[in-house]
Amino acid sequence: QVQLVESGGGLVQAGGSLTVSCAASGRTFSSYTMGWFRQFPGKEREFVAAIRWSGGTTYYADSVKGRFTISRDNAKNTVYLQMNLLKPEDTAVYYCAAAYSITVVGVASNYNSWGQGTQVTVSS
Repeated sequence: QVQLVESGGGLVQAGGSLTVSCAASGRTFSSYTMGWFRQFPGKEREFVAAIRWSGGTTYYADSVKGRFTISRDNAKNTVYLQMNLLKPEDTAVYYCAAAYSITVVGVASNYNSWGQGTQVTVSS
């Protein structure tokens, strides 16, 4: 069973940077896609970024392209989301997710394993 544990959320000022991490365990992840989603109060989870564990192809939502970077460390089975030039509208709970052998990476329902979420708050 896949287990995902996020860490690294917190409070940061607008324009600042923050990196959140997702430690994955329970599987060999070579055929997995790892995603980051975020959820605003009262809203559905929205896609932020994803990475194919094998090959490292990355995908980004338009709203974060050029500001956020997703990466993975194979040795540590950890996925990172580096967030730069943060805006108050980036304030949300950020979730790590894992999906086995999917084609469409930006749809939350395609992922069947989720972390507990980590709060990111950007002050103006």
